[in-house]
Amino acid sequence: MTNHAAPATPEEHKPSNFLRQIIDKDLADGTYAARRWGGTPGDAAHHAAGPLDTAKVRLRFPPEPNGYLHVGHAKSICLNFGLARDYGGVCHLRFDDTNPEKEDTEYVNAIIDAVQWLGFDWQAHDGSGTSHLYQASDYFDFMYRAAEHLVQAGLAYVDEQSAEDMRANRGDFGHPGTDSPFRKRTPAENLARLRQMRDGELADGAAVLRAKIDMASPNINLRDPALYRIRRATHHHTGDTWCIYPMYTFAHPIEDALEQITHSICTLEFEDQRPFYDWLLDKLAEGGLIATPHPHQYEFARLNLTYVLTSKRKLAQLVTEKHVAGWDDPRMPTIAGLRRRGYTPASLQLFAERIGVTKSDSWIDYATLEGCLRETLDGSAPRAMAVLEPVKLVLTNWDEVMGEGTLDDCSAPVHPHLPELGKRSFQIGREVWIERGDYEETPPKGFFRLFPGNKVRLKYGHVIECTGAVKNAAGQVTEVQARVIPDTKSGTPGSDSVKVKGVITWVGVADALPAEVRLYERLFSEAHPGTGDTDFLTQLNPGSFKTIAAYVEPSLAAGGAIQAKAGQQFQFERHGYFVADRIDHTTAKPVFNLAVGLKDSWGK
Repeated sequence: MTNHAAPATPEEHKPSNFLRQIIDKDLADGTYAARRWGGTPGDAAHHAAGPLDTAKVRLRFPPEPNGYLHVGHAKSICLNFGLARDYGGVCHLRFDDTNPEKEDTEYVNAIIDAVQWLGFDWQAHDGSGTSHLYQASDYFDFMYRAAEHLVQAGLAYVDEQSAEDMRANRGDFGHPGTDSPFRKRTPAENLARLRQMRDGELADGAAVLRAKIDMASPNINLRDPALYRIRRATHHHTGDTWCIYPMYTFAHPIEDALEQITHSICTLEFEDQRPFYDWLLDKLAEGGLIATPHPHQYEFARLNLTYVLTSKRKLAQLVTEKHVAGWDDPRMPTIAGLRRRGYTPASLQLFAERIGVTKSDSWIDYATLEGCLRETLDGSAPRAMAVLEPVKLVLTNWDEVMGEGTLDDCSAPVHPHLPELGKRSFQIGREVWIERGDYEETPPKGFFRLFPGNKVRLKYGHVIECTGAVKNAAGQVTEVQARVIPDTKSGTPGSDSVKVKGVITWVGVADALPAEVRLYERLFSEAHPGTGDTDFLTQLNPGSFKTIAAYVEPSLAAGGAIQAKAGQQFQFERHGYFVADRIDHTTAKPVFNLAVGLKDSWGK
């Protein structure tokens, strides 16, 4: 699914936030309306960047292909692609593939799938058909040329200290760093050594290329940050072409500049990197390698969601150690996991809009995410009855009242507020499945369901009067018994002749559809897992997953009014919203996952 809606003006689309205010001002001032090259016109570097662009707003979403995207990325996707849509601009999808040891085409494909599923694309909407799908490795040649430029300008040097010495000489927040003994090499010496790095003449870890900025800077990120390291690893895109790879902090600003991004939006943990971002682009612009004005970086608060971990390393650990069934386990906060759980693109877009964009870190209650799913499903999800903990209810006088072997047709709307979706049909007979919890021999106060002598309505069916239950030797109820009250069927003139306080859902034994139902809860039992010194694995919720054998109404079967299809969401009346599992569900073996209950019950 892609979103090709006509762009709306910001005023008529979303509430304002600080990013919209920045964009509005830049548009009013014409900040990026007249980009120009520095340096010497006709420089070969200009051609690497392509022609100057006049797009008013150009954003990017730049994931590293070293894992599956999670709910925090969903917020960023909705923000960047949403702003581009609202301002009539474009948003690039770019893979920052600068670390070949951790990257894989599996992750690339999963990221593409996630962005498209959320309802966005990276195509130019100007009729040109241009695709704005990029990867950092597209620019490796230019990045290396930029590195040589910095070396020749005396702004970078090759450092051959050990990693331990480099770390020690960097200093800390209370102490300035110490200049490397290699910092005084001449540009010619550094250039020769850099080319030896490139040509594979130095061992992995033997040298790094560093920017020459200020080892005494209070911002540690400006203490001669690394630009290139030697890494003999096969890249999933460039193969073995390179044995040196740019650092992310060096590559990322260059990618933004070459793609002529106007507003480079990232999360607050990159705020301290912004001075280096600007330093690098300023130096490259002075050398004529990129256009001016160059992009600027703006930071917003990342998503902190209770009961959720978004560390890629920890999520990968959950997968590799098999604490979950995979990246798309419905308990995982990955977009793939949320999708399999039953979340919809609309619910995640609503969530991103509702939590807003700020510069202050805060925690969002997981219930907010669940509420967005309920809100988006309530108006569209077909209804059905399901019995999750079945016990048989026998209507002992059914044959006498209705006729031996009779099955009575019942119906209900597919959706109570969408009559155009039609009716669903099912049958009631002498035996039906009900929820085990709907019977109590000695009921507590306020219990209006089945107990000896009490009357309830079988929803969409008849009023019945409970007469008791059959138990096994262990005292467990194996059968509930009741009498059907004649002429009380829903929708008939006598339906109101007997007043009841309780209504229960059911599924007929004769036409019930057996189904596997997977009940999911929050993966962690602690609101802030992984914080402090506690091992996050000890905070896993042991009750986060349970599989049960259930029965659902026949309208979900092939040929029924609904015909459940993989990935389709439903409301099981009384229970919550469920989805037919997008991987395992088949007509022959229905599998439904609990997406979210009808109300938040976690606190209880």
